[in-house]
Amino acid sequence: MTKTIIAEKMVFGGDCIGKIEGKTVFIPYAVPGETLEVEIIQEERDYMKARIVKVLQPSPYRREPFCQYYGKCGGCNMQHIESGYQQTLRKEILKSAFEREQINVPEIEVIAAGHKAYRSRFQFHNGGMMAKRSNSIVEIENCPCAEDEINLYLKEVPFDQRPKGRVHVFGSSKIVSIPEGFDKIIIANEKKKPEDKGSSFSNSSGKKKNSRQKKIQKRFSGTVIDEHNLCTIELLGKNLTFDVQGFFQSNLNVLEKAIPFVTEGLKGCHVLDMYAGAGTFSVFLSDLFENVTLVEHNRDALVFAEQNLFGKKHQSYGVSGETWIKYHSENCIKQYGNFDAVVIDPPRSGMEKAVCQWLQKSNIPQIRSVSCDIATHARDAKFLIKAGYRLTKLFLLDFYPQTGHIESLAWFEK
Repeated sequence: MTKTIIAEKMVFGGDCIGKIEGKTVFIPYAVPGETLEVEIIQEERDYMKARIVKVLQPSPYRREPFCQYYGKCGGCNMQHIESGYQQTLRKEILKSAFEREQINVPEIEVIAAGHKAYRSRFQFHNGGMMAKRSNSIVEIENCPCAEDEINLYLKEVPFDQRPKGRVHVFGSSKIVSIPEGFDKIIIANEKKKPEDKGSSFSNSSGKKKNSRQKKIQKRFSGTVIDEHNLCTIELLGKNLTFDVQGFFQSNLNVLEKAIPFVTEGLKGCHVLDMYAGAGTFSVFLSDLFENVTLVEHNRDALVFAEQNLFGKKHQSYGVSGETWIKYHSENCIKQYGNFDAVVIDPPRSGMEKAVCQWLQKSNIPQIRSVSCDIATHARDAKFLIKAGYRLTKLFLLDFYPQTGHIESLAWFEK
């Protein structure tokens, strides 16, 4: 049996919701304002899930998806919506997340680039993409959201000749560690070698990438680096090296646009980069501050931060934020002075409780907070505001067009 429903609004994740007999219904692939004929496919005590049988009154923003795999591949879920309106919806969802925490939200600014051909980082499974809500594999030959280098690989390498298992792939015209004349793509060697290869960096052609490497500090010993997985890209005139098996942003064009907003107006003697990763922000902060302190529990990533900040005054701590606060923060401040600013980019779970509490008491005048989860971002913002900080700016970082994924940047001042 089918039912008629109006899609009232879009919620985090990209589904729309409506009501049937007073119960909330989640409807994938809907657009707010549409009248739909739906079939209930799952019913729980507090909500239902439905699939669209027929669009009775379509939204003026509904579009034909441009990818032949849309709805099958587990990647995009908003291709059926006009791209400009997608940004409007993501802004509204971001705003709602902060307002649920009773935060007065300034006008949200959008940092965006192209809505196609933007993605440089993929995880392929047995040569394809995981199907939506399934463990089966979609045998893709082209991804309209991928950078050209990824699509060249998909075109040149038949599906049955691609590596098996889960394989990390990074391809971009911004890669500088592969000489001109070679495909700008790195297919990760997923098997880590038992011994530490230190800082011997080679590209897929076998040529050494950079002979001027900083030696890895002893506290990072025990990390395992596979030279075949290393990638160096150029962002805003600076080179950044990382392991393609680790995390790095997938949308380099938006990242280039976002970095100046993360660092704008910041300067002084001492800055803290909490959850620093491979030092992406620290590389640019080091031009604005006399000294940079990096905290990152992933010591593999911190090895690359050490290389990326070679020649810049800094110190790195390969520990969790909580451990750094408990054992190192006081001595760090005594040695290098109070922090003039903090840039913080926590995991999806948000700031560790100890980190948030420390920031509340810190009186650090400037905090720039980047987040990949709007709910935890809003939660942490609430605590900072209760401690006397003002939310002066909020940005939608539109890293993932055609999807419901939202990242954000907040400026806090005291």
